[in-house]
Amino acid sequence: MKLIENLESIEKHYEDITNELSKPEVIQNRDLYQKLAREQSELYPLIGEIIKYKKLLAGIEEAEELIGSSDEELRKLALDELDRLRRERPEFEKNLILMLIPKDRRDEKNVIVEIRAGTGGEEAALFASELFRMYSKYAEVKRWKVEVIDSNVTGLGGIKEIVASIQGKGVFSRLKFESGVHRVQRVPSTETSGRVHTSAATVAVLPEAEDVDLKIEEKDLRIDTFCAGGHGGQSVNTTYSAVRIVHEPTGVVVQCQDERSQLKNREKAMKVLRARIYEIEQEKLDQERARDRKSQVGTGDRSQRIRTYNYPQNRVTDHRIGLTLYKLDQFLEGALDEMIEGLVAYFQTEKLKEISALEEATDGSGA
Repeated sequence: MKLIENLESIEKHYEDITNELSKPEVIQNRDLYQKLAREQSELYPLIGEIIKYKKLLAGIEEAEELIGSSDEELRKLALDELDRLRRERPEFEKNLILMLIPKDRRDEKNVIVEIRAGTGGEEAALFASELFRMYSKYAEVKRWKVEVIDSNVTGLGGIKEIVASIQGKGVFSRLKFESGVHRVQRVPSTETSGRVHTSAATVAVLPEAEDVDLKIEEKDLRIDTFCAGGHGGQSVNTTYSAVRIVHEPTGVVVQCQDERSQLKNREKAMKVLRARIYEIEQEKLDQERARDRKSQVGTGDRSQRIRTYNYPQNRVTDHRIGLTLYKLDQFLEGALDEMIEGLVAYFQTEKLKEISALEEATDGSGA
């Protein structure tokens, strides 16, 4: 049975990890030890369920044997027990399959969020600003910390581009489906005829990479410093506190000028650099995931959308799952959970379908 084979393989893997963690050479290798300990911790709840499932199967086998007993009372008890265990089995197996869905190892990571104005000029920049405020409000509800790394603000209060770090428990697991083009339909404040305009902004959500995930060699970096700039490009201070870092092997360029301290700007810029390079490396290892950043956010054209925010109808629609909520005002104040739960459920179901199809194909080929 395919499920039993999978469970036995997981048990063997858990046992191997446990044995590795007891080896002196592994204990001395901090990075490897942390990696294995984290994997063991992630598998522990599943191992507990596997043990319970095996007890259930053993109970079924024992009850089936006792049915043939000549003792009528014992036979009746065995039939009742068998009926109960057989009724429990499907639900147990369903829960196990859900737990077997490959967990995204990045789910517990902090994130780098990048929001950029797309089609629509100043109106798109204002919408980008509102998206950032929306995510900041959601972070406040979740007790996450938001830290701006770099921003390019327009004279009217819009945002051409903003890069921020969001830190807290399970941030990536909640925000990873926000990557893409967000479209807005509303009457701009500058529109005298009352005509509804459409504009767009792009969002990219990247998991923060730690040193244990990614090693960046200092020799591969080119670091420039310059005076931080304000509106219109003028320098806002006379010290070279702003930092631009180029990772020469990949060509990735990041900069940070939000802090007055060059050291702090460098630390923030390195966060973004690690996140972007980590994303590139992960894509090489897993082609089923989202493509690269440019594919995630598209070109910023209003036709490449994942979600539409319609102000006149107080409506927000996610086009991937067909979910429409008529509470845009609450949504923009950070009430995102209903939409996010819908996205999580949808993509979990899709993953289950993939696993079922793969198992059917495997069983068929072995017939």
